[in-house]
Amino acid sequence: MIARKVRFRALDFVVLILCIALGIYVYYRIQYGLQYKGNWGVIPGFLIKLDSTTGRWVPNFLLEGLITTLKLSVWATLLAILFGVIAGLFRTGSNLFMRMVGRTYVELIRNLPPLVLIYIFYFFVVDQLMRMSGIQLFAQNMSDSVAGVVGVFFAERTLLTQFISGVITVAFFEGAYITEIIRAGIESIERGQNEAAYSLGLSWADKMRFVIMPQAIKRVLPPLANEFINTVKYSSITSVVSIQELTYMGRTAVVETRYMFETWITVAAMYLVLTLTLSFFAGYLEKRLRQSD
Repeated sequence: MIARKVRFRALDFVVLILCIALGIYVYYRIQYGLQYKGNWGVIPGFLIKLDSTTGRWVPNFLLEGLITTLKLSVWATLLAILFGVIAGLFRTGSNLFMRMVGRTYVELIRNLPPLVLIYIFYFFVVDQLMRMSGIQLFAQNMSDSVAGVVGVFFAERTLLTQFISGVITVAFFEGAYITEIIRAGIESIERGQNEAAYSLGLSWADKMRFVIMPQAIKRVLPPLANEFINTVKYSSITSVVSIQELTYMGRTAVVETRYMFETWITVAAMYLVLTLTLSFFAGYLEKRLRQSD
C-alpha cells in the first residue's frame, strides 16, 4: 500500500486562519464582552490539595471525579458487554420467546431518553435491587479493612450504593446498543460457516465460540469501540443522581469558587484525554486484528 503525500493547500490555510480567528473572538468575548476575570492558576488546586490532618497531597475535586469516572466506566463497560452479548445471542437464536425478550430490551432502551431512564432505574429499579440483594446492608456493616479494598476498586462505604446504581444504569443503557452491534456481527457471518460447523459435529456453544464469534468480533470492533467511548461520556448523566463523577465534581468546584470557564474547559479536556486514549487503543487493536487475518 503506497502512502499518499499530504499537501497543505490554500483551502487548508484559509480554514486554519478562520479557526484562529474564531479562537481570538471567543477569547475577546469572554475577557471583555462578559468582563470575566479568569484565573487559570486555580486549576492545580482543583486537582490536588494538601490534607491538613495527614500532611499529604490528596486528590481534590476534579481528580476525585476523574478517578470515579474511570471506575464507573470500566465496570459499566464490562457489565454492558455481558448484557449485550447475552441479549445479542437471544436476538439471533431460534427460540421465539428469547428473540422477543432481546427485541423488547433493545426497543425499550433505545427509544427512551437516557435522562428519563436514569431516574427510573435509580429511584425505582436499582434502589429495590440494592435492598433485595443485600448490597446496601453489606455496605453499612463491612469492616474498615474490607471498606478500604472496596473503596479502591469501587467507592467509599457511604457512596457504594450510589456507585453500583450508576454502574447498573449506564451498563443497562449501553448494553442495548451493544446488543444490536453483536446481532449485526453474528448475522453478517455467511451461512456456509454455520453449515460447516454443523457438518463437523460442533455443538451450538462450540460453533459460537470457535467459528462465529471470533469472526464477528473483528467485524464489529469499530462500532464496539465507539460504544465504549460513549460509556465514558454517558457516565456524566449519573451526576444528576449525586454520583460524584467528573461532571458532578466540576459542578461542585464551580459552585464553590465561581471559576466557571476554567473548570469546565478543564473537565472537557479530561474527558477528551480519556476518549482519545480509547480511540487510539481501538485503532491499534483493529490494526492488529487485520494483520492476523
